[in-house]
Amino acid sequence: MTPEFNLSAYLGIPAWLIAIILVWILAWKGIALWKSARNNHLIWFIVLLLVNTIGILEILYIFIFSRLGRKKKRRK
Repeated sequence: MTPEFNLSAYLGIPAWLIAIILVWILAWKGIALWKSARNNHLIWFIVLLLVNTIGILEILYIFIFSRLGRKKKRRK
């Protein structure tokens, strides 16, 4: 028999909270990846895909860094 691994019990966090955090992460990551692909920001796409910051980097990209790229293109 293999012992069961219960992440919720191991971390001491309720399972419902882990589920909410996962939905939060996936939603922001999906939006950020979509925006970076649409803006042709390959480096940002790779970084967002590989680095997990619980949505913080994704939110920064969506609201700050994706707009910086647009401003540079408009100035040219």
